[in-house]
Amino acid sequence: MRMRRLGWAGLEIESHGRRLVIDYARDLTPLFPQWKPGTALAPPSGTVTAALVTHLHRDHTDAAALADVLAPGAPVLRPAPGHGDEVDNVTTLPAERELALHRLATEVVDAWSTREIGPFRITAVPAVDGLGDPQLNWVVQAGGQRVFHGGDTMFHGYWWRIARRFSPFDAVFLPANGAVVDAPHLQPPSPLPAALDPHQAAAAAQILNARYAVPMHYETEQPDKDTGYVEVTDPEEEFRTHAGERARVLAVGEWLDLSA
Repeated sequence: MRMRRLGWAGLEIESHGRRLVIDYARDLTPLFPQWKPGTALAPPSGTVTAALVTHLHRDHTDAAALADVLAPGAPVLRPAPGHGDEVDNVTTLPAERELALHRLATEVVDAWSTREIGPFRITAVPAVDGLGDPQLNWVVQAGGQRVFHGGDTMFHGYWWRIARRFSPFDAVFLPANGAVVDAPHLQPPSPLPAALDPHQAAAAAQILNARYAVPMHYETEQPDKDTGYVEVTDPEEEFRTHAGERARVLAVGEWLDLSA
């Protein structure tokens, strides 16, 4: 099994000639208007066996991008819709509308449920969203190897349960930008990170007993996207400091081959 970063939190996983993507997004400007299209990559059109999304924020669920790369009828596994009214769900409704518009084969899955798709055994595991929206994380197994994708979860108490069921992991991909969010519908704002910061990500990697710990969900060359979204200054270097020998920083487009 091998995998490469597609930009932001996007990941492509390949095994036995089949591909799946997790949180693949091509255009983040609906959420971050100042975003500069740049190094985000894409698998070949129509070749992806399945797509997984951790949650329906627009930087993690891009229906148009998924429609371009998915094979006809390929499933899109996703968490449940948000609870509450349009104010509660303001950050998930755009992606919900786009999924319906593109008529993708979405399937709502519950935590701890498992699907077999091609060579991949896929399990949804619990996660905690910093804005209160439903989120899952994903465990993907193929060819005797095991990978974890952490979306943009916060630190939580499910790590040990995930570890008991699945560790050790060959690779874990974890958010590391420690974003502090000041959103109009979440007032008064929290001064605390809404996603793992580098220290927390390193701690999660240790609990999960990861061979490789890969930081993601940050962009080193992007300008400040919004005054209401503030990331840590240098996620890569701070993650290396805390994760030590586990740390494996991948550039966008770089492959990690677990069989090597």
